[in-house]
Amino acid sequence: MNLALFDFDGTVTARETFGDFMRFAVTPLRRALGAPLFAPMLAGYKMGFVSGARIRKSVVAFGPRDMPAGQVHAAGERFAAEFLPGVLRPEAMQRIAWHQSQGDRVVLVSGGLDAYLAPWCRQHGLELVCSILENRNDRLTGGYHGAQCVGEEKARRVRERYDLAAYDQCYAYGDTHEDEAMLALAHKRFYRGVEIA
Repeated sequence: MNLALFDFDGTVTARETFGDFMRFAVTPLRRALGAPLFAPMLAGYKMGFVSGARIRKSVVAFGPRDMPAGQVHAAGERFAAEFLPGVLRPEAMQRIAWHQSQGDRVVLVSGGLDAYLAPWCRQHGLELVCSILENRNDRLTGGYHGAQCVGEEKARRVRERYDLAAYDQCYAYGDTHEDEAMLALAHKRFYRGVEIA
């Protein structure tokens, strides 16, 4: 049996979906209050001065903070059903289906959030390793349960959960520097759809 590890945003999808989910789940008032706060950070991100991980951490701290966890997860169910089908890359979905037809273990490894990735993975028969929103007493704290699942954390969680030596081959698919540590685990690595050494 082989193991296939797929990043989500930009690899399985044609765009980043974290911001789309926040617009989907967070109230219009909170979005309006957050827009001027995050404008300089987003400009810095576009110029390469601010990391995506930093932006996501800041948005999680502001956007869904103190919201009922059940409400955010219900929004995630709707987002997975209504929004995500429109942004999936057909070639990535074909590759996932190919791995499944081979009997491979297919895992989504993403910095995205459990709120929408868990229902999407259930729908497609995939295992999931991702960033998890922290909640206490059914309210979101504005933080993560553990670290964001990006960069070295992706590789650490994969090694923690899967015995890589137990698989004939490990495949990995990614599209940014946040996926490099995960790609390094694999025998067969695909970066933006192209196999690399």
